[in-house]
Amino acid sequence: MKNDLNILTLAPFYRWFIKGFVEAESKCINKNNVIIHHNKLVEIANYIPYGNWFNHVRLYTKNKIADLEKLPENINVSLLELIYLIPDGMNKRMGEKLIKKFEQFINTNNIEFDLIHSHFIWPQGYIGVQLGKIFNCPVVITLHENMTYLNSINKKIPKNVQWTLNNADALIRVNNKDIPHFIQIGANPNRIYYIPNGYNQDFLKVINKNLAREKLGLENDKKILINIARLYKEKGQKFLIEAIEKVVKHNDNFVCYIGGIGPLKNQLNKQITQKNLNKYVKLLDYIPNEEIIYWMNAADIFVLPSLDEGNPTVMFESLGIGLPFIGTNVGGIPEIITSEEYGLLVDPANSNQLANKIITALNCNWNHEKIIQYGQQFTWQKIALSTIDIYKKIIYFKSNLS
Repeated sequence: MKNDLNILTLAPFYRWFIKGFVEAESKCINKNNVIIHHNKLVEIANYIPYGNWFNHVRLYTKNKIADLEKLPENINVSLLELIYLIPDGMNKRMGEKLIKKFEQFINTNNIEFDLIHSHFIWPQGYIGVQLGKIFNCPVVITLHENMTYLNSINKKIPKNVQWTLNNADALIRVNNKDIPHFIQIGANPNRIYYIPNGYNQDFLKVINKNLAREKLGLENDKKILINIARLYKEKGQKFLIEAIEKVVKHNDNFVCYIGGIGPLKNQLNKQITQKNLNKYVKLLDYIPNEEIIYWMNAADIFVLPSLDEGNPTVMFESLGIGLPFIGTNVGGIPEIITSEEYGLLVDPANSNQLANKIITALNCNWNHEKIIQYGQQFTWQKIALSTIDIYKKIIYFKSNLS
């Protein structure tokens, strides 16, 4: 059943988990206007054919920052262009600059909305709360930030972050574990809720493993481990490669594929070569959306050895297709992998422990149907319905205060 709600969504991009959530939500509301901003200087990355950092930056160029494929009719995505040198996270003036830009765009285009939903604290959350005051409407912020960011501001919490957390009408954290920390740095304890991330069951469906491998040209006689994540330090691929070196001594009938781009690509390639693991570990580079479904279904185990996470979407995607998940005891992962029937947990940065769990997983007879049934509670559709309940609550509360 649709709710007569018009939402204004503020986000740094329109793809991945934000696209998944917004398009699931669109089935339950009247209209969603999404506004993202784009730094024109990022386009330089299109003219630099080398450099792992630039490969990552290219994901935020104009033709990639928004994935508009199969966009529902009641969603409108607008891109506001600016030029600035300092990246968003370190740009203290970005908030004020964007508030004026967004306000002008909203007024010029006569955009009507009942509620603002911002993704991330800075600058989208800050902008959302300020616009909420200008247009007299409630504001929800989903806190996607990881603990690396939170720890970086522990000693000196920026005033705009503290103000944003304290003045939002509702905050949604994607795991329970970090809620006390957000309260400590300014969140109102009566306005913060836990709703996990989810996955798109329409996009990621179960495909026969042999057919998926045939599509990708993979062998059928080996077990496959898959890791899909940015090649950044906090994603822990270094420890996965260290673990593989140990696993090979017990079981060499597998291949581990790592899909992603980032500044650590050359370093990881060097590590693989130095350890003589080229036969067992292969870097795939960036995996296009249309291929992810095949890689996930071709795999036997998903491994995410993160040092830091909020609540990774790939975990829910793995569960949704019955793929057992090996993850670390960080962020919301242990709140989801609550049984060894769904996956296994290890301490972060512990390659010995990770190797032992991979060996266990390779030898385990997993109940894939049971994993799928468990994962179905985390569809974006169900996450959207829980979020809309919060919308209704704060709209009712704010209208009664008026």
